[in-house]
Amino acid sequence: MTNSPPPDPRSSRTPLGFDEFLAVVLALAALGGILFWSLSRSGRGFQIPNILPLVTAPEARSPVAVSPQPQASPEPRAELAPIPSPAPEAIAPETPVTPRRQPVAPFPAIVPVPTRPTTPASPEPSPAPQVKFQDVPADYWAYPFITALAERGIVNGFPGGYFKPTDPVTRAEYAAILQEAFNQLPGVDNQTKYIDVPDTFWGVPAINRAIQTGFLRGYPDNTFQPQQEIPKAQVLVSLASGLNLAPPAIPEQVLKELYVDADQIPNYAREKIAAATTSGLVVNYPDAKQLNPNSNATRADVAAIVYQALVKAGRLDPIQSPYIAGVQPQ
Repeated sequence: MTNSPPPDPRSSRTPLGFDEFLAVVLALAALGGILFWSLSRSGRGFQIPNILPLVTAPEARSPVAVSPQPQASPEPRAELAPIPSPAPEAIAPETPVTPRRQPVAPFPAIVPVPTRPTTPASPEPSPAPQVKFQDVPADYWAYPFITALAERGIVNGFPGGYFKPTDPVTRAEYAAILQEAFNQLPGVDNQTKYIDVPDTFWGVPAINRAIQTGFLRGYPDNTFQPQQEIPKAQVLVSLASGLNLAPPAIPEQVLKELYVDADQIPNYAREKIAAATTSGLVVNYPDAKQLNPNSNATRADVAAIVYQALVKAGRLDPIQSPYIAGVQPQ
């Protein structure tokens, strides 16, 4: 019996079959193709997609190659599937841009909001209460007449917030009040030169205006006497003349019935004062029946009488006062 040498352990390998060789070649080819495809992707870099299903084509003879590859296949496909989705997501944010601009639409609704504060401001247009004089309290008899004219710039006060209601009024000062009160009335285009009114006198425009509108006249000696304190009778005569007030049918009867001192009214003024009385221009303080025609008119007297003349002219609303004599305007 011949002793044969022991077999070489290296010769125990099974030669590679055709099927295994073909699987290896296909796997390498697939890897190369996927590597080339991955490198050709712009901005993606090198990525290994799911290639393991290609290896599962051969029979599961070699557990080394087949067993791990089916488990890795779900995860790479989950990474490749979202690749097309980033592009729609980048475009989708542009559609919400229009909703962000739509907040501009509510602005027209907000624009009226600033206008609402202007409605509370409308009560303020009456700057009337802002004209106050320290020597004309609210309970003063001529307070409503003085403040109403002061608010319209027809009469003015003195420095320090005083009106000086009991001070007398000169003829020049009275002409200035008439100019402010009846500046809308037409007048004749003429100028009268008075020997006592120089061209540089401050009251020249007002005096000329009072003459042109028929409220005042000079004296027969061609003087105007601008610094003379004007009596109450002249104030009433001037207003009745400038407004062309018609006298009553029986002037004397009106004067005697309404004034306890009617006999003191000058003859030149009787008819005009009767016309002023029946028109509601006469205001007497403290007694409505006491005219005091020859006393100098105070600033309060002039304010009250001029106010009543503006009521008669339809420029102002009537004021209820117990000191208005005669027939009050309707």
